[in-house]
Amino acid sequence: MGSEGNFSAKGNQHRLIANRLESRAFARRCIHTRESIPHVAWRACGAGLPGPAVGPLESAPVIFLHRKKASCKSAGTTCKLISMPELPDIAAYITALEPRILAQPLERVRLASPFLLRTAQPPLANAEGCVVRKLRRIGKRIVIGLEGDLWLALHLMIAGRLHWRPPMSKLTGRHSLAAFDFPSGSLVLSEAGTKHRASLHVFAGEEGLSSVDPGGIDIFTSDLSSFRDALTAENHTLKRALTDPRLLSGIGNAFSDEILHAAKLSPVTLTHRLKPHEWESLFAATRSTLGLWIDRLRAEAEAAFPEKVTAFRKEMAVHGRYGQPCLTCGERIQRIRYADNETNYCAQCQTGGKVLADRGLSRLLGSDWPRTLEELEALRRPYK
Repeated sequence: MGSEGNFSAKGNQHRLIANRLESRAFARRCIHTRESIPHVAWRACGAGLPGPAVGPLESAPVIFLHRKKASCKSAGTTCKLISMPELPDIAAYITALEPRILAQPLERVRLASPFLLRTAQPPLANAEGCVVRKLRRIGKRIVIGLEGDLWLALHLMIAGRLHWRPPMSKLTGRHSLAAFDFPSGSLVLSEAGTKHRASLHVFAGEEGLSSVDPGGIDIFTSDLSSFRDALTAENHTLKRALTDPRLLSGIGNAFSDEILHAAKLSPVTLTHRLKPHEWESLFAATRSTLGLWIDRLRAEAEAAFPEKVTAFRKEMAVHGRYGQPCLTCGERIQRIRYADNETNYCAQCQTGGKVLADRGLSRLLGSDWPRTLEELEALRRPYK
């Protein structure tokens, strides 16, 4: 059927989809439709023209947008989005910092960006000359305890990273935000991108730290009952519950994917629907997965300072491995795309072979969205 036929069929559905496409957010999500639209139709999309509906899309009105350059760099089939350091990454940073700054005086703090410091009292200058007494973690923050009951709380957010440099190293480049100078070297904080979200808080007294504590429980100090109570306080998907800092401490997008794959549970299963044996599996998987990665990253940090903290590691089972074979069953890893990140899962291991809706793309395709792995593979075959 030609393009005119496509645009005349199902006029009401056409208008509904067109209205949705006027939304910027929806248009951005449509950038990633290439993997499901046959090649001939995508070539028309590249020219910003209506194209023929071919193969499984033939029965639906096809609407194409001018293709925009994706906002993330892709390697192979995986979109390498920047991810926030999580509990194992923070544990690795603390392991690397302990032999370098514990019992050492903080000689000077240099700020290249005034937006990094989020507190006015006590003054940051009060920390200079104080000896580091303790290092700890609160959620995804690194907390440095100084003599005189002063505390520095660093939140790296998504793009913030720490680097160990020679003493009094210059802050070069627009990504360097601050330097903490010690006798043996300088701890430099950098943040990629233009959205400066990393933060530094200064507190007098340990009680002030409660203001930056989201309140999530520590998986290694809790039992199954408290774990289940925390996640069932509200009825959310497992993915959302695991990454909520008010419920669990330090878990983000990357390791929640790994936990759910290890537990063989769907990321969209609601917490109130889990059975007792599934709670046991999820609790055990959360502990074992985080414990494994904490030990692994700490061992690396003992050998060298962790300069390249990333959520995409070749040893991971599903996260960052979209389109690659599952290490357990061999089926291709699937994904649910969002604006700034994605959920990776194995349909065979976690959802009983069901392909989960990809939000914007599944709305666009409507009834043509593949529901099973078999339908997805059929969609990928060249249409004759």
